[in-house]
Amino acid sequence: MPSTKEIRRRIKSVKNIQQITKAMKMVAAARLRRAQERAMSSQPYTSKVQEALSSVARSIAEEVRDEVVHPLLEVREVNKKCYLILGADKGLAGAYTSNLLKEVTPQVSGKDDVALVTVGRKVRDFYRRRNYEIDSSYLGISEKPSFKDASTIASFLAEKYIQAEYDEIYIVYTHFYSPAHVKPVTIKLLPIADAGSLVPNEAKNDEAVTAVEANMEYIFEPNPKEVLSFLVPKYIETVIYSSLLQAAASELGSRMAAMSLATDNAQELISELTLYYNKVRQASITTEITEIVSGAEALK
Repeated sequence: MPSTKEIRRRIKSVKNIQQITKAMKMVAAARLRRAQERAMSSQPYTSKVQEALSSVARSIAEEVRDEVVHPLLEVREVNKKCYLILGADKGLAGAYTSNLLKEVTPQVSGKDDVALVTVGRKVRDFYRRRNYEIDSSYLGISEKPSFKDASTIASFLAEKYIQAEYDEIYIVYTHFYSPAHVKPVTIKLLPIADAGSLVPNEAKNDEAVTAVEANMEYIFEPNPKEVLSFLVPKYIETVIYSSLLQAAASELGSRMAAMSLATDNAQELISELTLYYNKVRQASITTEITEIVSGAEALK
């Protein structure tokens, strides 16, 4: 049986850990609010870019058939796929990273015909230990991504696709619905077959989908091909940036939930240890009283 001193020491250590998890919960909650606002504010712009790209692609398809009007729209035989995996740089976020890896690992079972581009130290280290080919890795941007980061990643992927090093490119990230509900999803980035396919069904805005399906008419100046040459790279940057923002909000939401659970568990453990401490202390007092009474009886 541990002594009362040992139990007091353990209670103190659990209280110290509880203070840390509580502080981490508050920090994650503050950052989550800002990340959630950024993720939500990017959705209207992303939807409009998708809408415009879909319209201009249809306009050109009606004029030019069976002709590649932009290298990023070229569809070819798939010999090598690339997966852009948006993970976390830090841990202590519950099952955030493990759920993301469960989503992507079955899709990259063949190492020879798959290349990986990772965001976050956790994902990079996981696949590096398993001898996967990682063409590029981006660290330190998982919680606070910027549009410049998205542009850098988009330029790298677009160049690889144009050079025919990748035949298909997918994005795997965790979509944010609420702090208690996040879900890993996989979307096809290149080749661009359908603008609407780059958004998970659950995440589509009803108004935006209705606008796309209504086949809205646009006037393109100077001409649709020049608009398309500008719009396609911008579209890829926008989709990657939106995915980065969704992943950042999901990471912070998962960390806040994990730290909240850890704080509650620490409180329960403190209550149990305090009760156990009182029992041990009472037993010790009872033993001492018994020894005193027994000694007094022996002296009679």
